Amino acid sequence: QVLLVESGGVLVQAGDSLRLSCAASGRTFSSYAMGWFRQAPGKEREFVAAISRRGSSTHYTDSVKGRFTISRDNAKNMVYLQMNSLKPEDTAVYYCAADRGVVLTATPALYDYWGQGTQVTVSS
Repeated sequence: QVLLVESGGVLVQAGDSLRLSCAASGRTFSSYAMGWFRQAPGKEREFVAAISRRGSSTHYTDSVKGRFTISRDNAKNMVYLQMNSLKPEDTAVYYCAADRGVVLTATPALYDYWGQGTQVTVSS
């Protein structure tokens, strides 16, 4: 089992940068692909980014390409989401998730473990 704890969510202004962190428990962290999702009030949870087990492959939703970067440090059991040029529409609760599958996926139902989320609010 993997326990995930997100941190770093705060209130920022449009155009600011922010880095989210996700700490994972367990000695098998490198066996999981990791993803970031977000959910805004009244909306479904949506995919943001994913990274492969060793960090060699990444995948982003179109709306964050060029602005967000996902990375991981397997030695520290950490995954990060660097968010630049933030927009008000990026406001949401951000979740990290772990997937035992081999292929990177944007489908929430295919992820096995989830954190509790961290709130990011971007003011205009």
